[in-house]
Amino acid sequence: MAGELVESEDGTVGIALNLESDNVGAVLTGDGLSIQEGGSVRATGKIAQIPVSNLFLGRVVNALAQPIDGKGQIPASEFRLIESPAPGIISRRYVYEPLQTGLIAIDSMIPIGRGQRELIIGDRQTGKTAVATDTILNQKGQNVICIYVAIGQKASSVAQVVDTFQERGAMEYTIVVSETANSPATLQYLAPYTGAAIAEYFMYREQHALIIYEDLSKQAQAYRQMSLLLRRPPGRSLSGRCFLSTFSTFREGC
Repeated sequence: MAGELVESEDGTVGIALNLESDNVGAVLTGDGLSIQEGGSVRATGKIAQIPVSNLFLGRVVNALAQPIDGKGQIPASEFRLIESPAPGIISRRYVYEPLQTGLIAIDSMIPIGRGQRELIIGDRQTGKTAVATDTILNQKGQNVICIYVAIGQKASSVAQVVDTFQERGAMEYTIVVSETANSPATLQYLAPYTGAAIAEYFMYREQHALIIYEDLSKQAQAYRQMSLLLRRPPGRSLSGRCFLSTFSTFREGC
């Protein structure tokens, strides 16, 4: 079935995306350097899922929720599907409580409510990252769990953001999900879904969660690479400018 995990002889795991009458197209979650033509691949009968727990707070993980900060493994209390169905409209509350960003221009002119989504858009070097990180820093003492998802960023840039969080004491309530520019396109594509799944874990425990995606255009580029490799027909869904309509699934979940 689509979205099912498959495993090759060398243990490399992939995700089946294309189901044809005579073949199955899958993307790998590893480098796949040891996979040989003609090798066998078996279906696992499982859908992609990640471990989650409160112990993820203060840690840096990859798109598979595996720690990459050198602080050891993270015990999991449960597992969540990477792509969970979004709750229906009836079960949602009205947006009635503001999310204080700590930035006067935003809080006074265009306030953001808890449960709302907001796009930060602008040219290079215009302070988009500063707005996002300052918002996380200003959640200290606000009982808000923050998830910072870095997609296709330079490793040095992510390390600088993590250092800032640590210096300001923000890692106590923050989880960083990172897939750098050197990561496979599959993992860059999955990173926002992982961030959303972690946020949903806290959301369903009556805790507020804030997710920062930086940036979704890199995910759109990764999705385009995957689609071309899978020989999907090019079209509007592969355009980097149309990622807002293409990748609505994980944003609607929270």
